[in-house]
Amino acid sequence: MPKQQAFTTSWADFAKGLPALQGVADAWMQAMQQLRNMTADTQATHAEAPQLRFAPEKLVRLQQEYVNDATELWNQSLRANPMLKDRRFSGAAWANNPLASHAAAVYMLNARALMNLAEAAEGDAKTKNRLRFAVEQWLAASAPSNFLAFNADAQQKAIDTQGQSLAQGVKNLLHDMRQGHVSMTDESVFEVGRNVATTEGAVVFENELFQLIEYKPLTAKVRERPFLLVPPCINKYYILDLQPENSFIRYAVSQGFRTFVVSWRNPDQSLAHKSWDDYIEDAAIKSIYTVQDITGAKQINALGFCVGGTILMAALAVLAARGEKPVAAVTLLTALVDFTDTGVLDVFIDENFVRFREMQMGQGGLMSGKDLAATFSFLRPNDLVWNYVVGNYLKGETPPPFDLLYWNSDSTNLPGPWYAWYLRNTYLENNLVKPGKAVVCGEKIDLRKLDDIPFYIYGSREDHIVPIGGAYASTQVIAGKKRFVMGASGHIAGVINPPVANKRSHWVREDGKFPKDVNQWIAGATEIPGSWWEDWTGWLKSHAGKLIAAPKGYGKRPKYPAIEPAPGRYVKAQA
Repeated sequence: MPKQQAFTTSWADFAKGLPALQGVADAWMQAMQQLRNMTADTQATHAEAPQLRFAPEKLVRLQQEYVNDATELWNQSLRANPMLKDRRFSGAAWANNPLASHAAAVYMLNARALMNLAEAAEGDAKTKNRLRFAVEQWLAASAPSNFLAFNADAQQKAIDTQGQSLAQGVKNLLHDMRQGHVSMTDESVFEVGRNVATTEGAVVFENELFQLIEYKPLTAKVRERPFLLVPPCINKYYILDLQPENSFIRYAVSQGFRTFVVSWRNPDQSLAHKSWDDYIEDAAIKSIYTVQDITGAKQINALGFCVGGTILMAALAVLAARGEKPVAAVTLLTALVDFTDTGVLDVFIDENFVRFREMQMGQGGLMSGKDLAATFSFLRPNDLVWNYVVGNYLKGETPPPFDLLYWNSDSTNLPGPWYAWYLRNTYLENNLVKPGKAVVCGEKIDLRKLDDIPFYIYGSREDHIVPIGGAYASTQVIAGKKRFVMGASGHIAGVINPPVANKRSHWVREDGKFPKDVNQWIAGATEIPGSWWEDWTGWLKSHAGKLIAAPKGYGKRPKYPAIEPAPGRYVKAQA
């Protein structure tokens, strides 16, 4: 054992003592150099590179732990194959293959050491988060399960099928190369309008940015105040209308709400110049006015989901600046208004990155939907990337049909100017919550002017895209009456949780208190088994007015005729 004074105190020297860490150390040093050299344009000055430090006593402890764990692993390997708890290595073939099981055990040992080293780094929070993210990505990609030479399960399957699994894996690889993304589900099973997005309705208005769908009532009477859903333009709306049994849209219709939804057009080059203002004025505000015009309602109720919630809030703030209050009550589902807590996505955002995007597409161009989809997948690389690489290509498997993953693969583009404005004014500068800072559609917006609108705010506890703290932060921005509900699970599964499934829980507080820290709110919350949808229904009905006879047809002739059956053309356009 080396003496204590021999232990090193720098990243590079420490890693040299552990060969498995050297590749990551070199990669991180290169990344630091790239950050130093990164500039938004050729005239920009060089920014100082992020600095990382390691306390000598922490390095001593980590090295000692590594040596002890490595010694224990070696001694265990002499007696029997290592015990592997990670599900990537849990198959019988791994346990029965000494070489594979030992390789997996060594990988897990080095993975723990690397993550411990990342946690021990001392620096600013953003740099630490980036280091942690980079190490996690490298570890996910370098797992022995991702390589045929080490994957005992894939090798055994190749033997059992006499090589057919490998042949099928090559076919799957060629198929995915042609379609441009890794298959997460059997996409041939699904078709928009046939077995997803099937709630009956009609398109009653369209312009170059969106179609407005009105749904056929399922009740003899409906609430007099109509209900408009604004989904994210970064995805397609039918996440809210997958199958009849898990369709949020169908559920809303069944509860007696006269329901409309914005179906965004999937942008092509003809929309490459569209801005944030265009989406607010000509889509969000236009949809509100159109629902009012069709129904004759002085006020409507509205829901914004994810980015749709951010768009809706900006639109309402613009209308408030103009002295208009066309929306009576608002629902926000996993939506960011205050962008202080953006979770793992924050690792991508800084001045240089945003300025680069502004230079690249701020005046025109498209942000590729496939690039966006890949980015979101790599936020959970083991579950949404490497799991399918192993199954599809090494084992020659066809992933089972799953409507949610079919939707996840049905990506959408974004207009470059819209995307550039969004990055700067939300993720980078958080301007929406600064009164008068953001100028939208010619108006200096101030969310405090929405203090007379009641809000229902929902966040998912395990959401990695809109962290629960980020969703809860809206309670600190919204000054008026509000109700916050936390659901179990993640960004999508937490939202799409119909009561009939009787799954998961949600948490509420009835004391009307909204402490600044979400953890303090959770500490005083009550867990209620089952879906939050019924809680939301009761809240919305209290703001939806009396029951009136359901309309006999769609739209309002002659100005708003039924253009085509739901789900319409726009949602079917591919990126």
